[in-house]
Formats: sequence, C-alpha cells, structure tokens
Amino acid sequence: MNIEKKYNLYKKQVDKKINFFLDERFPASLYQPVKYIMESGGKRIRPIILLFSCEAVGGNYKNALNAAAAVEILHNFTLIHDDIMDNALKRRGRDTVHNKWDVNTAILSGDGLIGYAYKFLLNTKSGRIVEIIHHFNRAIIEVCEGQSYDKEYEIKTDVSIDEYILMIKKKTSKLIEISCVIGGLIGNADEKQIRILKNYSSNIGIAFQILDDLLDIDSDEKLFGKKTGGDIIERKKTYLAVKALEVVKNGKERKLLNSVFVNKSVKIVTADIIEQIKVIYQKNGVLDLARKEIRKYTDIAEYNLAKLTNENGVEMLKWFSQMLLSRNY
Repeated sequence: MNIEKKYNLYKKQVDKKINFFLDERFPASLYQPVKYIMESGGKRIRPIILLFSCEAVGGNYKNALNAAAAVEILHNFTLIHDDIMDNALKRRGRDTVHNKWDVNTAILSGDGLIGYAYKFLLNTKSGRIVEIIHHFNRAIIEVCEGQSYDKEYEIKTDVSIDEYILMIKKKTSKLIEISCVIGGLIGNADEKQIRILKNYSSNIGIAFQILDDLLDIDSDEKLFGKKTGGDIIERKKTYLAVKALEVVKNGKERKLLNSVFVNKSVKIVTADIIEQIKVIYQKNGVLDLARKEIRKYTDIAEYNLAKLTNENGVEMLKWFSQMLLSRNY
C-alpha cells in the first residue's frame, strides 16, 4: 500500500472511532457543539503522525488508534478555546463554536472534550501508559503556557525571534511532538528512537507554524478556511510581524508597523492597512526569510529522522512532513 492510501485509510479509521462516541448523546446542548467541531474537517495531522510513528518503530498502528483519537480530541479542545480568546468568527470555513452558539456553550464543549480525550487515552493497550499520560499532561500544560505567551506578546512591544520560537514550540509544536512520542511509546520504542521522534516532530512543528503565519497573508481565503490577514487584525506577533519589526528601517514603513503592532495607535486595522503591510513584508524580504526558516527547520527534522533504522518508517514520516509543508491552506 502506498503512503497516501495508508494516510487516507488511517484517517478514516480515526474518524470512525471519533464519530462513534458522538452518536446519540445528551444533552444536545453539549453534544451538538462537540459533534460540530469534531466533524468540521481537518487533515487529522496529529493522529496520523502518531500512527505513523508507532509503525516507524515496529509497532502495530491498531494498538494506537485510541491514543490517536485522544490527541485529535485534545487538539479540537484547544481550537475551541483559542477561537474564543481570539474572537475568531470562522474556523475551517465554518462558524466557530462560540459564534454559532455562544461563549459559555463553547467553553463547556471544550471542557467536555478534555474528559473524552482522557477516556480514549486510558483505553490504549500499552505497558507504558503512565509514560503516555505524563507526556499528554505535559502537552496540555505547555499549550496553555504557549497561549499565555501569545496573549502576552500582543501587549509586549519588543518580542524577539527567540521568544516567538519559544511560544510556538509550546502552543503548536508540542502537540505534534507528543503525538510522535506517544506513537513511539505504544510501538515500544527505545530511548534513542523516542529522542529521534521528538527532535523530528519538534522541528516539523516549528516549520508548520511559520508556514501557517505565512499562509495567513498569502493564501486563498476559501481554501484557508478563515479570513486572511486575521493575524494582522489581531496584532499577533507572528514570525512575519516580529521579523518585519526587526529588519524594516524605512521611516514610513516602520511607523505603520509600529502603529499596528507596537503602540497600536491605529484602532481599526482595515483591509487597506493589511494590504500595505503585505507589501512591506514582500518589499523587505520578510516572506522569503520565512520560507528559508521553514526550509531550515524541515531540514533539521529530516536530518534527525534519517537516524531511524526502519527505512519504511523514515519514508512514511518524511512523506508526511513534506505533505504538511507543501500545503497552500
């Protein structure tokens, strides 16, 4: 079976497992929003990379299906709460949960998902379940820390690239990392294999988030599933914003960047301002610098991956990372 067919097969099996727990549950006021977010699409990145990692160290992916469902449910919990904090109206081309229902319903639905994530995780048949839960707990804590940094940076005027990397390692990369590690643990990986999977996935996670920052201003809005330029409207300290504040010297351009991201003298970020900032990014080479960083972290990830002795495992995970980083939405 080629890797793409395997990916599609595994995705269907994860969806089937998740959909089973969504059927006919009450009260509807809780489970309709839960079902809505879980059925809203997505590539199932985290569960598939977990299953591939399990196989890459010689394990049987079927033993990891419950854990795969758990990380996907956890991911969707973070999306619901992230959308509330960002006041986002769209997610994957549909209304966000708090926009379709209300904030209280969204909070409750997200909280419920955490319980189901643990329920699936605890049904995982593995002699290393304590290690698995430890990594899962650590991820929840670090995602919250990353989100706090993200909110803090909206106010902070002088965010460095190193601070940005710290934030995305926690907020984005950590869930991808623990997906690989948990898959490895279920496959009974040794310490060296776990270290390889961790280094691979951590770097892929960083590249993935920088690409996401890039796509926010450089993708088709219909494909992207949410409003492009949203990070600028929210004044997020993305890679692009942080790097632009570092490299742009032109007085007029610098003044505009400061008015949006630093002193926030611009109260409403209009479509015209978004377009002007896009031009500044392009003119000053910020978009090209972002692409170079994506390549750098991908190369580091694949260098680590090559240390695995299972050639099929290397091939699967390399295919998966290339698929992730070739996306245009």
